[in-house]
Amino acid sequence: MKRPGVIKKSVVPCDLHHTLISIFIVLIISLFTFQEVQAQGNLLITPRRVIFEGTKRSQELNLTNTGKDSAKFNVSIVQYRMKDNGAFEEITVPDEGQNFADKFIRFFPRTVTLAPNEGQVVKMQLIRTDQLKPGEYRSHVYFRAVPKQSALGTEDKRKDSTAIGVNLIPIFGITIPVIIRSGEPSIKVRLSDLKLNIVNDTLTRLNLTFNRSGNISVYGDLMVEYNSGLGIFKQVGIIKGIAVYTPNSIRKLEMDLDNKAKVDYHSGTLRVTYSSQSDTKPEKYTEAELKLQ
Repeated sequence: MKRPGVIKKSVVPCDLHHTLISIFIVLIISLFTFQEVQAQGNLLITPRRVIFEGTKRSQELNLTNTGKDSAKFNVSIVQYRMKDNGAFEEITVPDEGQNFADKFIRFFPRTVTLAPNEGQVVKMQLIRTDQLKPGEYRSHVYFRAVPKQSALGTEDKRKDSTAIGVNLIPIFGITIPVIIRSGEPSIKVRLSDLKLNIVNDTLTRLNLTFNRSGNISVYGDLMVEYNSGLGIFKQVGIIKGIAVYTPNSIRKLEMDLDNKAKVDYHSGTLRVTYSSQSDTKPEKYTEAELKLQ
């Protein structure tokens, strides 16, 4: 006798630097038995963030199925809190100083089915703008993969039908932040608490803290460069797409540096730069240096 499948949800926020969603496997726990399941497909989403500010009232999200199978996705809105370590936690009530954006946006369609290499647009519009008070509002659009269901009578006949088991089916998804900014924006960022940890000969880690102030979130790339003292800086680390969302004032980060760059982390200087994302001329938010010894 088989028990019904138990669905387990796993969401990948875009700030984990992923725009590709993959449905990997169905994990079967059934008296030491294993069932192989094909992938549900891959979803590529651009852009990775939606920001309504100034006179902007609409935005299109381009979806593409890069997998080999057809895939179906439900589109909804979820709310997240960002922790000090950058992790996300789903919530239903905003924290103090946090505003949800869901009441001021609408989107369609709510369900998307894509054949392999097929694309579709999800349109987003800003509404109730007369009710917006100055500040920043944030919610997340959630693209949830719908698992394929096997038709009755198509189960593997070789399996023991008398065995008792539970099917755990992970449901993977990806979220895209939607941000509304009303009024005059202000932002200031500072890096602090820089500390280098040489774990061993092949692993070197840098710890630091982002300090955010102002009425909007910040989003950008973090680059670490090394200078032996000769005035030439060599890139030894980079992380793209780091956000510090309102109402958070700090975010702690730990990153591994490049040990293949053949640098001596016992001496010299590390320069850490946090800049906006731009293909032309990124804006430098802040910069800090760490003297090594």
